[in-house]
Amino acid sequence: MDPLCANPLSHSPEADRILVLRLGAVGDVVRTLPAASALRAAHPGAHLAWLVEPAAQSVLAAQPWIDEVLVFPRERLRRALRRLRWVEAARVLARFVAELRRRRFELVVDFHSIGKSALLARASGAPRRAAYTRPHGKECAWLLANARARLRERHLSRYARNLALVRFLGLRAAPWGAPLRVAAEARRRIAEALGPGAPPALIHPGTSDATPHKRWSATGYAAVARELAAQGVPTVVAWGPARAERAFAESIVAAAAGAARLAPPTATLGDLAALCERARVFIGSDSGPLHVASLVGTPVVQILGPTDPVENAPYAGTPSRTLRVPVACSPCRRGCAAATCMRRVEPAAVAAAAGELLAARGRGW
Repeated sequence: MDPLCANPLSHSPEADRILVLRLGAVGDVVRTLPAASALRAAHPGAHLAWLVEPAAQSVLAAQPWIDEVLVFPRERLRRALRRLRWVEAARVLARFVAELRRRRFELVVDFHSIGKSALLARASGAPRRAAYTRPHGKECAWLLANARARLRERHLSRYARNLALVRFLGLRAAPWGAPLRVAAEARRRIAEALGPGAPPALIHPGTSDATPHKRWSATGYAAVARELAAQGVPTVVAWGPARAERAFAESIVAAAAGAARLAPPTATLGDLAALCERARVFIGSDSGPLHVASLVGTPVVQILGPTDPVENAPYAGTPSRTLRVPVACSPCRRGCAAATCMRRVEPAAVAAAAGELLAARGRGW
């Protein structure tokens, strides 16, 4: 009996051309990598393509086990629709669908399982389309799939949920080597930008513009940086593409009073992966960068407030500590201005968790 999937297929479908569907967001794409790499390991000779939205394209392009990265033209469609240019939007979509069908995929594995991804899976023309049934499938996506996975548990980490879809296909392969590999050029570029000296602790405090309620305080991060500096561990503070993230990182550096400095810019997810790989320990909230760090093997300290600790757990293959003080209204999806759940996490506890991970990993590298 499979512990994750309640209805695994008795025989794995044969396919020489496979399409993985996980469009976004960045953190969700990253958390699909181990399951997708297990799919690759089970089909080493197949052509494996991945359909994604532009924001996560760069991290997929660096993975040697992915044969092709297809980018959904989201921005071109959005611009045309905003300008009410219906014919232009229809042409953009028709050209993309034609390119998709030209590849003659035999199997689509829809890890996203929402209405949009289900329509794209159907548009591909693939005869076999695997997705989740309810409740993990959303927006009636399961109606367009003809192979529907039913999971044993409703409440799973995203990593386990993605693996369950691979198990549904009757596959038991382990991930294909390191699920997230760092390009040598990005590794060199980040090493040069950081300069000589011991690898630093990495604070990445930001979240998307839509989820400011997931952010911990600048004063808290600064206090952690000062404690790490007292232990001889340098700290760098990174930021992402959200509008307010650079200013937030700068405020932490200022409050740290010399205990932290800004990290090198990371223009792509590949650069971010190289920065995370170089760090001794990663400290941040529930975000895509945290999952990037856990997949490149860097120990992570995860600071949670409104976020579900089960669904958003770091990759199980990497050492981690999760700091969370439960309150009656947590977890929730909306957050609130009071942010009581985040404010109750103490800097001393975060610094202690980072110290434990550093001690376990060793300081002689």
